[in-house]
Amino acid sequence: MEDEVEEQSAQVLDPTKFKILPGASEDGSAASFQLMNEDHTLGYSLQYVIMKNPEVEFCGYSIPHPSEPKMNIRIQTYGKISAIDALESGLDNLIDLCDVVEEKFIEQVNSGNYKSEEP
Repeated sequence: MEDEVEEQSAQVLDPTKFKILPGASEDGSAASFQLMNEDHTLGYSLQYVIMKNPEVEFCGYSIPHPSEPKMNIRIQTYGKISAIDALESGLDNLIDLCDVVEEKFIEQVNSGNYKSEEP
Protein backbone atom coordinates (compact mmCIF):
# COMPACT_ATOMS: atom_id res chain seq x y z
CA MET A 1 0.00 0.00 0.00
CA GLU A 2 2.88 2.37 0.76
CA ASP A 3 4.04 2.02 -2.88
CA GLU A 4 0.54 2.96 -4.07
CA VAL A 5 0.52 6.01 -1.78
CA GLU A 6 3.95 7.09 -3.06
CA GLU A 7 2.87 6.61 -6.69
CA GLN A 8 -0.27 8.69 -6.12
CA SER A 9 1.71 11.50 -4.46
CA ALA A 10 4.35 11.56 -7.20
CA GLN A 11 1.66 12.51 -9.70
CA VAL A 12 0.63 15.53 -7.65
CA LEU A 13 3.61 16.86 -5.69
CA ASP A 14 7.19 17.81 -6.60
CA PRO A 15 9.59 15.15 -5.19
CA THR A 16 12.27 17.76 -4.44
CA LYS A 17 9.77 19.62 -2.26
CA PHE A 18 7.85 16.72 -0.73
CA LYS A 19 8.38 13.14 0.43
CA ILE A 20 6.51 10.49 2.37
CA LEU A 21 8.38 9.43 5.48
CA PRO A 22 8.70 5.76 6.49
CA GLY A 23 5.95 4.36 8.70
CA ALA A 24 2.80 4.92 6.64
CA SER A 25 -0.04 2.59 7.58
CA GLU A 26 -0.91 -0.36 5.34
CA ASP A 27 -4.32 1.06 4.44
CA GLY A 28 -3.02 4.58 3.76
CA SER A 29 -5.08 6.14 6.54
CA ALA A 30 -1.99 7.42 8.38
CA ALA A 31 1.25 8.84 7.04
CA SER A 32 3.96 11.36 7.78
CA PHE A 33 5.20 13.75 5.13
CA GLN A 34 8.19 16.05 4.89
CA LEU A 35 8.02 19.38 3.09
CA MET A 36 11.27 21.15 2.27
CA ASN A 37 11.86 24.88 2.75
CA GLU A 38 8.70 25.40 4.79
CA ASP A 39 8.22 26.67 8.32
CA HIS A 40 5.56 27.43 10.94
CA THR A 41 3.70 29.77 8.56
CA LEU A 42 2.56 26.92 6.36
CA GLY A 43 2.71 24.29 9.11
CA TYR A 44 0.15 25.80 11.44
CA SER A 45 -2.13 27.02 8.65
CA LEU A 46 -2.14 23.62 6.97
CA GLN A 47 -2.66 21.79 10.26
CA TYR A 48 -5.64 24.03 11.05
CA VAL A 49 -7.27 23.53 7.64
CA ILE A 50 -6.68 19.77 7.61
CA MET A 51 -8.17 19.39 11.11
CA LYS A 52 -11.36 21.08 9.85
CA ASN A 53 -11.96 17.97 7.73
CA PRO A 54 -14.35 15.69 9.68
CA GLU A 55 -12.65 12.60 8.19
CA VAL A 56 -9.32 13.52 9.84
CA GLU A 57 -8.63 12.09 13.28
CA PHE A 58 -5.26 13.79 13.88
CA CYS A 59 -2.95 16.25 12.19
CA GLY A 60 0.20 17.68 13.69
CA TYR A 61 3.36 19.25 12.36
CA SER A 62 6.87 19.80 13.64
CA ILE A 63 10.04 21.55 12.63
CA PRO A 64 12.73 18.98 13.54
CA HIS A 65 15.48 21.59 13.99
CA PRO A 66 15.47 25.38 13.45
CA SER A 67 18.58 25.25 11.26
CA GLU A 68 17.10 22.65 8.89
CA PRO A 69 14.58 23.87 6.29
CA LYS A 70 12.22 20.93 6.84
CA MET A 71 8.69 20.60 8.12
CA ASN A 72 7.17 17.24 9.04
CA ILE A 73 3.42 16.76 9.09
CA ARG A 74 1.56 13.68 10.36
CA ILE A 75 -2.00 12.94 9.25
CA GLN A 76 -4.27 10.18 10.54
CA THR A 77 -7.76 9.69 9.15
CA TYR A 78 -10.69 7.57 10.27
CA GLY A 79 -10.17 5.38 7.19
CA LYS A 80 -12.73 6.71 4.72
CA ILE A 81 -10.06 8.79 2.96
CA SER A 82 -6.30 8.37 2.74
CA ALA A 83 -3.77 10.63 4.41
CA ILE A 84 -2.64 11.71 0.93
CA ASP A 85 -6.22 12.72 0.05
CA ALA A 86 -6.50 14.65 3.32
CA LEU A 87 -3.24 16.48 2.59
CA GLU A 88 -4.25 17.28 -0.98
CA SER A 89 -7.68 18.48 0.16
CA GLY A 90 -6.08 20.58 2.90
CA LEU A 91 -3.70 22.22 0.43
CA ASP A 92 -6.58 22.96 -1.96
CA ASN A 93 -8.70 24.40 0.86
CA LEU A 94 -5.80 26.55 2.09
CA ILE A 95 -5.26 27.91 -1.43
CA ASP A 96 -8.99 28.74 -1.67
CA LEU A 97 -8.87 30.45 1.73
CA CYS A 98 -5.87 32.55 0.69
CA ASP A 99 -7.62 33.51 -2.56
CA VAL A 100 -10.66 34.76 -0.61
CA VAL A 101 -8.46 36.77 1.77
CA GLU A 102 -6.62 38.30 -1.20
CA GLU A 103 -9.89 39.19 -2.96
CA LYS A 104 -11.32 40.83 0.17
CA PHE A 105 -8.09 42.74 0.78
CA ILE A 106 -7.92 44.07 -2.79
CA GLU A 107 -11.62 44.93 -2.66
CA GLN A 108 -11.11 47.01 0.49
CA VAL A 109 -7.98 48.74 -0.85
CA ASN A 110 -9.74 49.62 -4.10
CA SER A 111 -12.80 50.94 -2.28
CA GLY A 112 -10.65 53.47 -0.45
CA ASN A 113 -12.71 52.76 2.64
CA TYR A 114 -9.79 52.89 5.07
CA LYS A 115 -7.80 55.40 7.05
CA SER A 116 -4.12 55.98 6.39
CA GLU A 117 -1.98 57.65 9.02
CA GLU A 118 1.61 58.77 8.77
CA PRO A 119 3.80 58.00 11.80
